[in-house]
Amino acid sequence: MNAYLPFLIAMVVAIVLLNTLANKLKIAYPILLVLAGLVTGFIPGLPMVRIDPDLIFFIFLPPLLFEASWSISFKEMKRWWRIIGSFAFLVVFFTAMSVAVVAHHFIPGFTLALGFLLGGIVSPPDAVSTGAITKFVKIPKTTSAILEGESLLNDASSLIIFRFALVAVGTGHFVWQQAAMSFIWMVTGGAGIGLLLAWIFVQLHKRLPLDAQSNIALTIIEPYFMYWLAEQLHCSGVLAVVSGGLFMSARRLVFLNSTSRIQSFSVWGSFVFILNGVVFLIIGLELPEIVEGMRENGIPLKTAIGYGVLITLVLITARIISSYAALLATYLFRPGVMPPARSKRRRWMMPLLLGWTGMRGVVSLAAALAIPITLDSGMAFPERSLILFITFVVILLSLVVQGLTLPMLVSRTGLFESFEEESEESTRRRMKLGLKQHVYQFLQDKYETELNGNEALEIFLKKWDHRAKASDDSWMNEKTKTIFFEVLESQRQFLTELNQDPNIDESIIRQQLQQIDLEEERLKII
Repeated sequence: MNAYLPFLIAMVVAIVLLNTLANKLKIAYPILLVLAGLVTGFIPGLPMVRIDPDLIFFIFLPPLLFEASWSISFKEMKRWWRIIGSFAFLVVFFTAMSVAVVAHHFIPGFTLALGFLLGGIVSPPDAVSTGAITKFVKIPKTTSAILEGESLLNDASSLIIFRFALVAVGTGHFVWQQAAMSFIWMVTGGAGIGLLLAWIFVQLHKRLPLDAQSNIALTIIEPYFMYWLAEQLHCSGVLAVVSGGLFMSARRLVFLNSTSRIQSFSVWGSFVFILNGVVFLIIGLELPEIVEGMRENGIPLKTAIGYGVLITLVLITARIISSYAALLATYLFRPGVMPPARSKRRRWMMPLLLGWTGMRGVVSLAAALAIPITLDSGMAFPERSLILFITFVVILLSLVVQGLTLPMLVSRTGLFESFEEESEESTRRRMKLGLKQHVYQFLQDKYETELNGNEALEIFLKKWDHRAKASDDSWMNEKTKTIFFEVLESQRQFLTELNQDPNIDESIIRQQLQQIDLEEERLKII
């Protein structure tokens, strides 16, 4: 362990430096991470970092999925559930089947079961990669919400395919009736276990006298427990974490205080960032062994790269076809739920953008690394090295080619110029105006007598009116603090109700809630 410690520290430092460089270059950091993983594979003398394939999913997936479920707008997911559901399940299955057929036909030695295994690995676009790349691209909130919701749910559907394909490869046969019953149990049982455990965890947070550090520590443990229990009961651990995370995210104002919410934002952001970087560097460290394994099986490196390019083209094509099919089906059967667009041309170009945003990332890497080295019989797992290599090539091409060209595609097509969507500035003005009026009304209704001649409350009202700011905290007393805390809680309730408006971007609401949390923390130390 002591020999590996300096190397592990160096990995973390490298991840931080790569993120700094990515911000400076204004590109998504997963692009530099995958390139760093490629370069790492050619550096001689680096130690081989091995992680038990059975532990890959358990170490990396629960926190990554849990954090993503807390970041996404559940309101937008409910609004666009038809599109998100079709992409997360139907499109993933169609993509996996396309990969299976092409791999079986063009790659020697690939059975349909191995093809579905590869398809389950590379079919889901990555939420972290997509979010990091679209951060530098001006796209409507509607499109962003669809992409984020799809990326969260398709991990579950693709990994279910991955599980069934592993069984088929190991046993040599596939019983459809048994698979259908197992699928139903994995989906319903996984979601049910996640919701049940999430409710229990919410009660624990509410009823136990936990400080901020204990609350945050518990949130780190929770996704692991959800995943572990679901897997022990042969359900989908991924769905358990996603459903539980969404349940708890919607109730964060109920069971976490302002201190816990503020500190957890930084802790979880850093934790997930390091996990993402570690996975990319681990695959880079294993690349020499992967390439050597392919050579032992008589597969030249050039040929393997060609297979990777072929599968990447299949993924892009399948996603674009699926996007147009989804739009056409929506246009014919549910035109009322079509995403808004300025013109028919832009509406019919939207699927091209959705097809081009299918970047793969850390979930695909984790799934590939989770392939067992040997079968239950003791024989080497067939084509494991080739599957790992193809997965890395797919991720490399999707992040570098699609990720770097996406801003140019959006700019050249003018797809979102003058898009009919309320601007963030307009939304903020509307929200703050309503919030100011709510504060005035709240104080008038509950503390009318205290308003007369109360300098502290007058300063507070002036602050909300943006005409003055308090420069001295000596006027604050316990009675005034109590009133201020009630005002802040009332603001949270107002914003929660305002969030029901479908035209309000939830990310702006969350930013304002964070400002209220910061204000509450400032008042606590006065």
